[in-house]
Amino acid sequence: TAAPGMSAALQVLLITVSLATSAVSAAFGLGGGMMLIAVMAQVMPIPALVPVHGVVQMGSNGGRALVLLPHVNWIAALWYALGAIAGAILGGALAVNLPAEIVRLALGLFILWIVWGRMPRFERAPKRAMAGAGFVATGLSMVFGATGPIGAAVLAALRLPRQTFVATQAVTALSLHVFKIAVFGFLGFAFAPWTGLILAMIASGFIGTLIGTRLLARMSEGAFRYGFRLLMTVLAGGLVLRGLAGFLPA
Repeated sequence: TAAPGMSAALQVLLITVSLATSAVSAAFGLGGGMMLIAVMAQVMPIPALVPVHGVVQMGSNGGRALVLLPHVNWIAALWYALGAIAGAILGGALAVNLPAEIVRLALGLFILWIVWGRMPRFERAPKRAMAGAGFVATGLSMVFGATGPIGAAVLAALRLPRQTFVATQAVTALSLHVFKIAVFGFLGFAFAPWTGLILAMIASGFIGTLIGTRLLARMSEGAFRYGFRLLMTVLAGGLVLRGLAGFLPA
């Protein structure tokens, strides 16, 4: 079935982009969700953007978690999920009341500090750190859609092996999107007209996950950490620039 207000060509574009961005997420643990929503925002009706993106990302992260299931750190994932429940229930009320420019700027600077600054000692309180990340990421995700770098930044500070990191990041992101979708459904968003496009994007995303997972297995630990830091820096830099742009005169 055709998605509302979208041509067949645009739907094929999104299906292809879903494959590519899922491969990026499987290889580096994050990045694909933010890339995907950036493309979706150009071609989709805005009211459907965050809910549809959430379902597609739920499928993408679910596939990645399934492929890497033996590597998941379940304690970290559980505490993240507990925080995510609270964040979803509150619905990102703080983010709604804050200007988008400030949120993007603060998030970008936080990520840059985590990646390049003095690493916080989350090892001393990993449960509280993961619960806090789940709460903040899910609350903000209700508004901005893609907030994976928050959880990834905390997981990176725990110094997990690369496959454990990617697997656990997939499970934490999955829990975020499950709770977010439940809230959107409760608020009355109609997912049914988007079912065909969503299923096609999830299917192509799973193919991308298999491709990215093979790349992950072949990477050295050093190459993974370099690629991860580079990707995080690019994503954070984009957030900072978008935040600063909001303060410039029109």
